[in-house]
Amino acid sequence: MTTQVPRLHQNDGETIPQIGLGIDGPRNQRATEAVVTALELGYRSIDTAAFYANESGVGEGIRRSGVPREDVHVTTKIWGDDHGSKSAAAAFERSLAALGLDYVDLYLIHWPHPGKDKYVETWLALEELLAEGRVKSIGVSNFQPHHLARLFRETTVRPVVNQIELHPGFQNEQTRQFNTEHNILTQAWSPLGRGRVFGNLKLEEIARKHSRSLAQVVLRWHVGLGNVVIPKSITPERMKDNLDVYDFRLDTEDYAAIRALDDGKRTGDNPDDFG
Repeated sequence: MTTQVPRLHQNDGETIPQIGLGIDGPRNQRATEAVVTALELGYRSIDTAAFYANESGVGEGIRRSGVPREDVHVTTKIWGDDHGSKSAAAAFERSLAALGLDYVDLYLIHWPHPGKDKYVETWLALEELLAEGRVKSIGVSNFQPHHLARLFRETTVRPVVNQIELHPGFQNEQTRQFNTEHNILTQAWSPLGRGRVFGNLKLEEIARKHSRSLAQVVLRWHVGLGNVVIPKSITPERMKDNLDVYDFRLDTEDYAAIRALDDGKRTGDNPDDFG
């Protein structure tokens, strides 16, 4: 029996499954196998990127799964080397060809790369793809509030999603709050802190309290906050467990304890310094 994952409403009227599979890591054949397994288990959202070099494997996995294309939400992203109007258009064509799809459900700017100062021009190119129907929705990844504010001033379409580093050790509250205030969904990459959560005594205590795994507790925390999450795994049992978080709830005490774990330390780059 597959798990039914709720879909959250975006500001453009489209929806996105709240839990998806992050596919950063495995190359094409392993990516294909992971996608097939995930879709069999009930995942209906797959997150990849040009930079991950596995878009062709992701597309093959979707085709092999037998799940209708319209039932699978596919996200991919444009890398900083392809910022700029013409470069962005060409990069999208390469991604679409690699995936072997007719459209992408969600296309993101992977990082703002402020040193290049082309993310506004790139966003305008994404707006054109949206108008043409080549993508259903457009969004951003790793954007700080001031990057988003500039998009608001200089462009027309607001991002539906801002995919950011977010986990108990780095709760990124300022950006998450800004997203909420502007009707942008917060999507958490590295929702388990690239493994930093494991071994945390407080999280282990909460997991015992609910007779759940530590990972399930953290993903339930994300779900309770209204985040979209894309945990990474190629292990079928872990994939299954990562979906199985909708039949229990954390209490007020649990949320307070997890909130206290925020030490402000990233596991990835600071978007203001990257590129």
